[in-house]
Amino acid sequence: MSYVTTKDGTQIYYKDWGTGKPVVFSHGWPLDADAWDPQMLFLLQHGWRVIAHDRRGHGRSSQPAEGNEMDTFADDLAAVIESLDLKGATLVGHSTGGGEVTRYVGRHGTKRVAKVVLIGAVPPLMLQTEANPGGLPIEVFDNIRAGVAANRSQFFKDLAVPFYGYNRPGAKISQGVIDSFWGIGVLGGIKPEYDCIKAFSETDFTEDLKKFNVPTLFIHGDDDQIVPIGASAAMASKLVKNSTLKIYAGESHGICTTQPDRVNADLLAFLED
Repeated sequence: MSYVTTKDGTQIYYKDWGTGKPVVFSHGWPLDADAWDPQMLFLLQHGWRVIAHDRRGHGRSSQPAEGNEMDTFADDLAAVIESLDLKGATLVGHSTGGGEVTRYVGRHGTKRVAKVVLIGAVPPLMLQTEANPGGLPIEVFDNIRAGVAANRSQFFKDLAVPFYGYNRPGAKISQGVIDSFWGIGVLGGIKPEYDCIKAFSETDFTEDLKKFNVPTLFIHGDDDQIVPIGASAAMASKLVKNSTLKIYAGESHGICTTQPDRVNADLLAFLED
């Protein structure tokens, strides 16, 4: 297995397939790089080099008690990119991973970046504040923390249902997807995953988005029950010059898994443009 060791000694697991132009994937919470399997296999088969890492505290990476916040997540991503000496990379982030990618651009710029794709991503700010009235109340995130602390295993089984829109009428439910979500979730460390709730909900990415200077694609389901589109992509896409927003009508947060053919086609078209 391949690892990059960060400045604080954390080992970040990554996989790196292919020899074409690089596409780097950042996953959502509480998942790991395997959440990108449909996209990585597809793009690999179409001649692209695909790289994905497990965020610190998640999947096969180390489980440090500290550093579980967006600045460090972005620096960990930078460590992977720099270790592999990637140039002209397209960064793709889903959910929390979209925040990680956005903070990476804010902290490290785009000298190694050609394009960005944010899918169901958390920027600019999930939390409801006086300046962000359309966000979600702090009680929503307090309840997530309580669920993780009290019975993480059951919480992840329950969370998978709205994550993939399986609670909607006529939804085609996959027990395998639910089981995979649970299995990956409990593989991570409870302390890093608990800390990450604050990171994805309370980090304000507004200034990071203003620093984007490469073509950017936003993809978001308008029935996303985890990261509602109104306070995320609908606002973030207006802050990024030269950006495109693709709205998937009636679709959930987990569109990379539930709508892989559509996401893959949109990704490939954007990469080849």
